[in-house]
Amino acid sequence: MNAALATTAAAAVVRDLPTAPTRGDLTLREVCDAYMAGYNGRDDSRDRRLSYWVGVMGDVKLRDLDGDSIADSLDALAAQNIRKYVGRDDHDRPVFREHGRRSPATVNRYRQALSAVLTWAQHKRLTPKGWAHPVRPLRSEREDNARVRFLSADERQRLLAAARISAWPKLYLLILMALTTGARRGELLGLRHRDLDLEIKTASVATTKNGEPRVLPLTDAVVNEIKRHGSPHPDALLFPGRFRTEQPYAIEEAWRRCLRNARVRNCRFHDLRHSCASYLAQNGAGLLEIADVLGHKSLKMTQRYSHLTVEHKAKLVRRVLGGIGGTEE
Repeated sequence: MNAALATTAAAAVVRDLPTAPTRGDLTLREVCDAYMAGYNGRDDSRDRRLSYWVGVMGDVKLRDLDGDSIADSLDALAAQNIRKYVGRDDHDRPVFREHGRRSPATVNRYRQALSAVLTWAQHKRLTPKGWAHPVRPLRSEREDNARVRFLSADERQRLLAAARISAWPKLYLLILMALTTGARRGELLGLRHRDLDLEIKTASVATTKNGEPRVLPLTDAVVNEIKRHGSPHPDALLFPGRFRTEQPYAIEEAWRRCLRNARVRNCRFHDLRHSCASYLAQNGAGLLEIADVLGHKSLKMTQRYSHLTVEHKAKLVRRVLGGIGGTEE
C-alpha cells in the first residue's frame, strides 16, 4: 500500500470510530486495527508485535491500560522461549528452530511498537481527556547484543572443507557467500538467479533488514561456484528447497552437521557475517567501509569492530613509523 492509499485508509477507519466522549472506551484491539490500516512504515514486524499486545490485552479499554499490566506482559514476553518455523527438511517434514529467550533488544521493540500505537492514538484524539501514556514511564531493557564471534583462519578452512562434502551440494556456496559478502542468511536464501549478474560479479538484494536495496560484490570463487551449479530459470531461487522449490532450503540440519564435522563450536550462521566484517577490519578496512559492506545505516552497529581496526592501525604505525625518533639525531 502506498503512502496516499494508506493515509486514506487510516482516515476512513478513524472516521468510523466512535466520537468523543465514547472514544475513551475504545479497546486496544480497535486502536491497533485503525493504526495498522494506515501503517506504511518499513518495519514488517510491526503487525506481528502488535498481534502480541492484542492477544494479551486486546479487549482492554484505553482508559484502563496501566503501566503495571504492560510491564508484567513485557516480563512474560522476555521469559518465553522462541520456537520458529523455518521450512521443511529433505523428507518434507516441518522444521522448527529453538532460539532460546528473546533478547532485551527484541523486548524493547515490542515495547516501542505499543508505545507508537498509543502515541498515534493521542495524536488522533482517540484517548480520554487527561489520559496519561502508560508506556512512557517504563524503562527500556538494557541492550547488550554486541556478541562478536568470528572464525579463525583454521576454523574457516575446516568449515569450508566440511561444507564441500555436505549432502546438500549448495552448502559450500552458501557459506562462502556469507563469508565474502557479509549478507544475512535471509538475504542470501532469498536470492533468485535474476538477481545475479555474473558478468560484473554482483548480486542484488531487493529488500534488506533496513528496508533498502543493496548490491553485493561477488568474488571470483563465488562466481565460479555459482556457474558450477548451472543456470536454471531466472525466477528460480539460488538456494531452493528440495521438495518445495518455491521456498528456500531449510538449512538447519545441514548447517549443524557441518559444524560437527568441522569441529567448530559456539558458532551461529550469523557469525559468518561477523567473520566477514572482522576480516575486513583486520586487513585495513575502515568503519565506514565495513558499514557499507554490511549495509549498516549508521556506524553504531559497526562500532563493535572498532578495536580490530585500531589493532591494524597500531601495527601499521609501528611498521612504517616505528623507526622515527629512537636512533635519530
